Amino acid sequence: MSQYNKIIFTGPVGAGKTTAIASISDIPPVSTDASATDMTKERKASTTVALDYGIMNLPGGEKIHLYGTPGQERFDFMWDILTNGGIGLVLLLDNTRADPFQDLKFFIQKFREFIDATCIVIGVTQMDLSPKPVLEEYHKQMEQFGLKPPIFEVDARSKTDVSLLVQALLYAIDPVLEEK
Repeated sequence: MSQYNKIIFTGPVGAGKTTAIASISDIPPVSTDASATDMTKERKASTTVALDYGIMNLPGGEKIHLYGTPGQERFDFMWDILTNGGIGLVLLLDNTRADPFQDLKFFIQKFREFIDATCIVIGVTQMDLSPKPVLEEYHKQMEQFGLKPPIFEVDARSKTDVSLLVQALLYAIDPVLEEK
């Protein structure tokens, strides 16, 4: 792997980006949450306005830098800044949103150039609250983009679940990585 391992977490407001980074970061995460003042406040009281940041320490002393993007399109100028130098994308989708496939399409289109240059893995959150659509339907949606990324049901609060997403992404980047 490279000297500077940078993974980007993205997805719509409330999908769990800030929570996911906090669950696996080996340092207290840096967050730029501010009070929600638009329709976002109907989903949650605060929202990321610049980035979330954490570090995941790997065996052997390597580190993975974790960057979370703001979910609102009005902060999309941060998306290009944060993906610069990134090695892969974790897309989190909230299964309780009105149309998670619309969110999927939106983020795949917005990050397509980055995805094509790196790798993507998808985590679907809130499936305990809304079991449909099922993961198989997400796979079918991804086929329309000519992509076959790993897709998992995840609880963003679970270190195990989020670690699995990161491991799947690292394996997609370099299939010969050995567990130490």
